[in-house]
Amino acid sequence: MPHTSDPACRKIPFSFELYPPTSDAATSVLHATIERLAAAGPEFIAVTYGANGSSRRSSLDVLTHILRTTTVDPLAHLTCVGSSNAEASQLIREFLDAGVRSFLALRGDPPEGIREGEAFLGDLGSAAELVQLIHRVQAERVPYREAVIPGLPAARTIKREREKVRIAVAAFPNGHPRSRSATQDIDTLLAKQAAGANLAITQLFFHADHYLSFILRARAAGVEFPILPGIMPVTSPARLRRILELSGEELPSELAIALEVEPTKEGQREIGIRQATELARELIAGGAPGLHLYAFNQHETVLAVLDGCGLLTPTLPSSALPAPHPVKENP
Repeated sequence: MPHTSDPACRKIPFSFELYPPTSDAATSVLHATIERLAAAGPEFIAVTYGANGSSRRSSLDVLTHILRTTTVDPLAHLTCVGSSNAEASQLIREFLDAGVRSFLALRGDPPEGIREGEAFLGDLGSAAELVQLIHRVQAERVPYREAVIPGLPAARTIKREREKVRIAVAAFPNGHPRSRSATQDIDTLLAKQAAGANLAITQLFFHADHYLSFILRARAAGVEFPILPGIMPVTSPARLRRILELSGEELPSELAIALEVEPTKEGQREIGIRQATELARELIAGGAPGLHLYAFNQHETVLAVLDGCGLLTPTLPSSALPAPHPVKENP
């Protein structure tokens, strides 16, 4: 049963992250997953963007599907390294024209075959510059809005304030792999805020104290926007190894041992859900403004985490609740 009476699990916003499908069969499964996740009432559903635009078309297809079939705000990942100003501006305009109004601005990794520090890494050197460009493209695209004058239906007045866009950025509680110090990580976040970012989402971490101490340092330095903790239920040893490989995080020994000694996939799944649920409850108790759940294109585990925290509403359709017999997961 959900722990609805626990103050650690007060009603707070949550969001999900998906990646574009790679086949027609995967597309059909993802559409069903989106339906289940949207029924839970997230604030937004983020869709990743492949390195150097490798999933540009499929990312946009998923974003427009969310717009067409749900009432949930889709959030588009954008990367800028290796792109010219013109290329990045065209991509931003394409997403805005499709109806997307929320973005996660990322620098991204260098194109294949190019190392950090080499000659061509594009016109945009940081996520902060991409944030500025998104605002600039939006301002050029919609310089003003018109409003009806009461009593004069044929007349219009010009409203100078522009339609707002949500621009999130990445945050790294345990430091960016290329960062030289914890101070540099905070300075980078401040630069993103100065550029116009209004939200941050963290890289994965495994201990609540890592996030909570990072928040204290960020607030003391002047970071004001919400910083959402990113959580993924780790449901197999292979998935844990892959996460550590991509993120550079330290091995969470207790979780790693528990997953390795558990002989069944169902048992490993329960271990991952339990660890993520406990982490989420600690984060909420510590004042986190929301939860961002990396769904790995499956709805069962992330909905189970929310259910364990009492964050699924009683009116949620039964079709959106975690399935009693989950589908087989890939690492």
